[in-house]
Amino acid sequence: MTERIGCIGLGLMGKPMAHNLLKAGFQVTIHNRSRPAVDALVAEGAMAATSPRQVAEQSDILITMLPDTPDVEAVILGQHGILEGAHEGLLIIDMSTISPIATVQLAAALAHQDVHMLDAPVSGGDVGAIAGTLSIMVGGHEADFARAHPVLSALGQTITYCGPHGAGQTVKACNQVVVALIIAAVSEGLVLGSKVGIRPEILLQVLSGGLAQNRVMDLRGPTMITHHFEPGGKAWFHRKDLGIALQLARAYDVSLPLTALVDQFFTTLIANQQGNMDHSALMTVIETLSNYSSSDIQADQ
Repeated sequence: MTERIGCIGLGLMGKPMAHNLLKAGFQVTIHNRSRPAVDALVAEGAMAATSPRQVAEQSDILITMLPDTPDVEAVILGQHGILEGAHEGLLIIDMSTISPIATVQLAAALAHQDVHMLDAPVSGGDVGAIAGTLSIMVGGHEADFARAHPVLSALGQTITYCGPHGAGQTVKACNQVVVALIIAAVSEGLVLGSKVGIRPEILLQVLSGGLAQNRVMDLRGPTMITHHFEPGGKAWFHRKDLGIALQLARAYDVSLPLTALVDQFFTTLIANQQGNMDHSALMTVIETLSNYSSSDIQADQ
């Protein structure tokens, strides 16, 4: 029998993910704080619930896609939360990006009620969520991973079992560190070359053909040089993710000096009311420090 799926959190990522589950033929029950996303998915065949508790009551596998650790804790453990409606054998797949340390604690608390949990954060942004091509990194028991795999296959192309509870979140923290540093590196290269006088599109063409080629530049390079920073991954969320990585690093005595620096770049964006812009808007911080904007080169032509 096909498992009934619940989805809580229908934002930039959660809404297209729920859409893909419906498209794959799953019965989906949804809940979200704001109504428009709920109404759109109900029109596609989803069933709306009034609370996380009700989603749990009507689901066999329940997916959460929420902004931060406190949000996940509140939705699972809080009043009218998932645990109040949980039944024996319910599997919660938390696809948010949250603290690995908190994830281990949540999984232990749920296990006492015979509720199973996987941490399964994703990479690929809104583009991957819409296309169903996310990279999904999973932590938890292998039997739960096997049970969840048909559901995750409707959401992503690369689905990797990473280890016990918290392992998925740890891998995601590492991913976010690398992506942030690549964004910073691409930004510095583009600003340096542009200010010297090289056309930004020439920079992208040459850098993309050699060892400097990277996925960030492929996806965001054209929008970076035209200063179109509509969010695929918001700067605010990326700073949150770096905070998770730095917390984990402190707990395990790992030095992340470059991550700490780029974290401050994101803090500058947020302080300047730009936290809702795409994380590639970090380039504007490098431009400000350099007293230059890559858009200036267009005015000179």
